[in-house]
Amino acid sequence: MTLTLSINDAQRLPLAPLAAPTRLLLGPGPSNAHPDVLAAMSQTPVGHLDPAFLQLMDEIQAQLRYVWQTENQLTIAVSGTGTAAMEATLANTVEPGDVVLVGVAGYFGNRLVDMAGRYGADVRSITKSWGQVFSLEELRTALETHRPAILALVHAETSTGARQPLEGVGDLCREFDCLLLLDTVTSLGGVPIFLDEWKVDLAYSCSQKGLGCSPGASPFTMGPRAITKMQQRKTKVANWYLDMNLLGKYWGSDRVYHHTAPINLYYGLREALRLIGEEGLANCWQRHQKNVEYLWQSLEEIGLTPHVEREFRLPTLTTVRIPEGVDGKAIARQLLNEHNIEVGGGLGELAGKVWRVGLMGYNSRPESVDRLVAALKQVLPQ
Repeated sequence: MTLTLSINDAQRLPLAPLAAPTRLLLGPGPSNAHPDVLAAMSQTPVGHLDPAFLQLMDEIQAQLRYVWQTENQLTIAVSGTGTAAMEATLANTVEPGDVVLVGVAGYFGNRLVDMAGRYGADVRSITKSWGQVFSLEELRTALETHRPAILALVHAETSTGARQPLEGVGDLCREFDCLLLLDTVTSLGGVPIFLDEWKVDLAYSCSQKGLGCSPGASPFTMGPRAITKMQQRKTKVANWYLDMNLLGKYWGSDRVYHHTAPINLYYGLREALRLIGEEGLANCWQRHQKNVEYLWQSLEEIGLTPHVEREFRLPTLTTVRIPEGVDGKAIARQLLNEHNIEVGGGLGELAGKVWRVGLMGYNSRPESVDRLVAALKQVLPQ
């Protein structure tokens, strides 16, 4: 048998062995993973139904309940990025015609609006300027006006660096008989979260920020009220891959095959969660707060100002105002090319106005701050 190549050897791209650059990732994510997490990810994979892997799945579930402070049984890691876990919350609970109310104060509130609409929701939104948060009174007025089936809020808005207060919101949602859906992508692992105490019904996150792992294994949790709504659907969940009726059987006692899980990513997530447990969750939160306060002080000493009011700033991500007359993109390029430090630019309303500086997971250390500030002193105009 003769094999004829349509693209011959002379046309193939000659590749050297991979040699990825070593960066300090101080943008909005991903963050650098702990060396122990990288070592765990390099271990030999097993099968996705191997008893050892099924035990690892149980360990991941237990530790996710710990970091989220919830007893939700349906707590898993979705095989996909945080956006997949975000979509899973809506896909499983939204039916055509459901009123979904979204608090929009940044880029990811707008993403929730777009996603909910694609599942047939009657989407309503309340808005604030980027960097601000919603008061309990504003949320009460919106719930009275719109009477939604679901209220979706972003706890940690990655585009602005603002933290949405949650005390009392769950009680409001119970009063108005709606589910509370929460984005914790940039808060899980680095910001105090009390899902059960706050009466949150649905939440999602990612693995590459506060948890300090690689992207691709994303936390998802669903409380009893949300499960009841899913079970009472008149229509099938419109997304097969993210259908929790199916995924729950893989992660639950049935262990029914659903898909081939990304084994090594789950190795890394399990190790990242182990490290948080070893440090202690409260200690982890305190470390993030202590280091971000050091960052704020150090930035102010060189004339840079955070965008968000101190009361509502995130300890994981800070938006820093770009001084007048400074080319923010050029400075970010210099940091990357000359100092191997990545920071993020602004999105939407804040495009060209701020840098986004993340201190998340393993990167939340004083030496990260020192290295960034030293580089900024070199690249910023006097």
